[in-house]
Amino acid sequence: MLTNLLTTFLLTARDVIPIAVILFGFQLGVLKRPIANLRQVVLGFVYVIVGLSLFLVGLELALFPIGESMAEQLTSPEFIHPEAGVHAPTVWQDYLWVYIFAAAIGFSTTIAEPSLIAVAIKANEVSAGAIGVQGLRISVAIGVSFGIALGCFRIVVGDPIHYYIMAGYVIVVIQTFYAPKLIVPLAYDSGGVTTSTVTVPLVAALGLGLATNVEGRNPLIDGFGLIAFASLFPMISVMGYAQIVEKLNKRRSLKEQKDAL
Repeated sequence: MLTNLLTTFLLTARDVIPIAVILFGFQLGVLKRPIANLRQVVLGFVYVIVGLSLFLVGLELALFPIGESMAEQLTSPEFIHPEAGVHAPTVWQDYLWVYIFAAAIGFSTTIAEPSLIAVAIKANEVSAGAIGVQGLRISVAIGVSFGIALGCFRIVVGDPIHYYIMAGYVIVVIQTFYAPKLIVPLAYDSGGVTTSTVTVPLVAALGLGLATNVEGRNPLIDGFGLIAFASLFPMISVMGYAQIVEKLNKRRSLKEQKDAL
């Protein structure tokens, strides 16, 4: 345990220190200005290294094994057909619990994603509170939840992935013209920040487990691709959330004007 923790700490330090070197190098060498609150900044980097190390070790010891085990058990023929036998034919409706688990794990991991929390906080600060932290996180989580469940459905039925992705981006492009301009760039970024440390390993394990246990599926061809769904659908859900809020605000404003008259 201690050896694993120390190894993770050294690897994390190796990854974080170059970032500090670049930041300090540009501050001192290019801008030629001293670093304000140097002691606080250095302490912050130490906190980052220690926190990331503990976070990664915790994921490896607890979250990853449980996620892989759940994916294997939910997609095993013994669970799908406990009475009919391992070789019984299956249809997409038999994997209902897989879709529910995929949606639940997508929502929960997105809510816990550190990168999304950071982006939501910054968006709230820059917009002077117009963009709510919890509203953005929940709307992104809903998009990831739906996307991963749909991606699991695609693996089960065996449809080509590019049909879903192309249709999704067509919706994104259409929404871009009608969504509030304030939210469009943030919606595009939201798709990327969701696929990070917490979400990716669990989603990848689910996709591989599902493709391995569904007859006729290739783990290499069909097992991957869920991350693309997790990146695409938050864009749709965030812009959709902004459009709904905008319409509700317009209705409320019109109602207040009518009441005033």
